[in-house]
Amino acid sequence: MKFLTYCLLGICLSGQLLAQKANYVEIASTDTEADIIRKAANVVPTDRQLRWQQLELTAFFHFGINTFTGKEWGTGKEDPQIFNPTALNAEQWVRSVKDAGFKQVIITAKHHDGFCLWPTKTTAHSVKSSPWLAGNGDVVKEVSRACKKLNVGFGVYLSPWDMNAPMYGSDAYNNFFVEQLTELLTWYGKVDEVWFDGANGEGPNGKKQVYDFEKWYALIRKLQPQAVIAIMGPDVRWVGTETGRGRAMEWSVVPSANLDQGAIADGSQKNLVVKPQGDMRGSDIGSRDKIRNAKALVWYPAETDVSIRPGWFYHASQDKQVKTPQKLNEIYFTSVGMNSVLLLNIPPDKRGLISDADISSLQQWTAMRRLTFSKNFLRKARVTCSNGLKLKKALDGNYNSYLTTKDADTATTIVFELKHKARFNVLSLQEAITVGQRVEKFTAYYEDKGAWKQFTSGTTIGYKRLLQFPAITANKIKIDIEASRLNPTIAEAGLYYDAN
Repeated sequence: MKFLTYCLLGICLSGQLLAQKANYVEIASTDTEADIIRKAANVVPTDRQLRWQQLELTAFFHFGINTFTGKEWGTGKEDPQIFNPTALNAEQWVRSVKDAGFKQVIITAKHHDGFCLWPTKTTAHSVKSSPWLAGNGDVVKEVSRACKKLNVGFGVYLSPWDMNAPMYGSDAYNNFFVEQLTELLTWYGKVDEVWFDGANGEGPNGKKQVYDFEKWYALIRKLQPQAVIAIMGPDVRWVGTETGRGRAMEWSVVPSANLDQGAIADGSQKNLVVKPQGDMRGSDIGSRDKIRNAKALVWYPAETDVSIRPGWFYHASQDKQVKTPQKLNEIYFTSVGMNSVLLLNIPPDKRGLISDADISSLQQWTAMRRLTFSKNFLRKARVTCSNGLKLKKALDGNYNSYLTTKDADTATTIVFELKHKARFNVLSLQEAITVGQRVEKFTAYYEDKGAWKQFTSGTTIGYKRLLQFPAITANKIKIDIEASRLNPTIAEAGLYYDAN
């Protein structure tokens, strides 16, 4: 699965979103740089974006006609008769990832080949034309039921590109797509995420489609207002690669360009389309250099997607190429640990089950992660900060409280003193993003024989930043926050030891 047309991705922001101005702010031509920084510091996520960010781990289930052809991308000409899982158990899928710490899943209800995993009324190219359960099966229903039973979030992937639909490439297709989307949003209860990718190739008539994203977004907001709309949508963006590695400097507040000021003035914001400025795949998309010439700023966080296998769909030939627990652990630090949410694909096999190889790797990685983060050496540390307020809030285990600074201080030094020396090689920092993302630069030191020695540093923090370094034994560290957009807010801090 590759993602196309991500440069200058169009984001539609609803009138309600603009009216709240919680995660969006305009920049006036008369604003000084200080004004822009102040505005950027106060852009915050919506409730749906905050819930999504706090999931940290979400799972993709790529399953469909490609599972049975051995291909990654189908053609739309496949015979539905080949779709016939012999032991499909969606509860096994969901339980496997829940046990690994995942809080939400997304099922590929329809991939680019157009084969639908639910008995849609829009086309015969679906499970109802397959021999599975004599045409009476519904994979989407099975997954949604398992999610409800196990208290796991439920999301759907619906490919805008459809190589089977005969009307693809015409205005009629957008209405066809609305019908499919409506079924998915009304037949299965609560939907927590709707995922569109950017692939836009030719249909069976050789034409490409102009997608009516604005209409689709409005439908989702109407039918499932709590759902985040991801990747080709206004709530969540693609990090830019499929490697599992995010950016070392990941800003969730990014520029929006091409604002229709007339639409704002006459109140017709519902038709407003905001486009991110430049290529959203660059290494820096939100620094001061990037936002100083913006027309508006929007909260638009990154999702890091990667598959546990070389491919996105199950292939038996890749059973020995499943990512190792060590590799998954590395990916965790470069996704969740870089202010992103990890979307890990675990594809069910032809039986309709997650394979033993995938489950084994997941289980071992989960054990690694839980061992590492089982003990925070800072938990009972003494905290000092000369210009700080609410010092203990950085260690109280409550994300909704935070340490901050007095007056308008944007720099500070926070000292943590442990009762006894500890050995550690992981630093965890979290900002209170309900206030805003603010920290621009920080450095960490440990005390050694009365002298401070640097052991790591970073730029952005965001919801969570995890930094690894050679193991250190000490009982006193300090975090120098050297630059911040207004007062920094540290919700949580931690020191851990990763033995893997």
